[in-house]
Amino acid sequence: MTATGRYTQLGGLRARYLTWGDPARPAVLMLHGLRSYAGTWAPFAGELSARYRIVAPDFRGRGGSAWDPVRDYYIRTYVADLEELVAQLGLARFAIVGHSMGGAIGYVYAAAHPDQVTGLLAEDIGPGSSTSTPGAERVLREMASAPAGFDTLDTAADYWRQLRPGISDAALASRMDHTIRRGTDGRWHWTLDMAGIAQARLSGDPAGQLDLWACVDALRCPALVLRGEHTDFLPVATCEQMAARQPLLEWAEVPGAGHYAHDDNPEFFMAAVREFLDRIEG
Repeated sequence: MTATGRYTQLGGLRARYLTWGDPARPAVLMLHGLRSYAGTWAPFAGELSARYRIVAPDFRGRGGSAWDPVRDYYIRTYVADLEELVAQLGLARFAIVGHSMGGAIGYVYAAAHPDQVTGLLAEDIGPGSSTSTPGAERVLREMASAPAGFDTLDTAADYWRQLRPGISDAALASRMDHTIRRGTDGRWHWTLDMAGIAQARLSGDPAGQLDLWACVDALRCPALVLRGEHTDFLPVATCEQMAARQPLLEWAEVPGAGHYAHDDNPEFFMAAVREFLDRIEG
């Protein structure tokens, strides 16, 4: 099933979200990562829509959503945008699947709204992932050195291959389709506000670092953390500590995958998501 794109206003900005499936079915929110977009979930949402209603927003500054003129690209703002979208759609109960930044948003939202969230699947992120891991340092380097644009499609493709040497052809094609477009000057420019997102990421959250440990402790729904086997972003020790502190939380490893587990091993990821959602929805 193909996605339906819809537009609304969130936080005063034009925002796009994608939907799949019958609105009468149980809802699942799928939340993308820092430099990603709603369409990253298309291969999974299409399959899941046979049983679930999937809603995937483009967070501000990405995909079809407007860039924020004040560069307010912080978790607290994304959570507020999501709260507004949930209210607009009239969603009472739903599960959340989130990758990286989307997983952090999921932890915060589920902790704040235990009456709404039926289950949380967080892909390759936990407390400390964005601040005190080799992956966090890598992302900062990558954001600081991101080019403003590209002269050719080949140089854009080479950029993504350098960041992710093992990227699959399908994942690379998705990135090329959703993150760049040709400008009137003939060059290829970002569709995401790379400079603004980089500024926010490099400056840190002005409200202070989020306490994701407190969010993990506050969870009142089943949670599954999927860690990429070769990730530099989520240590095994963090997964073990989360499971020890929170009896509702389990974790599993995605074989052969790095930080982008849903791209690197989509078959395993799809099976894990389906099993988790079917279990919590009965």
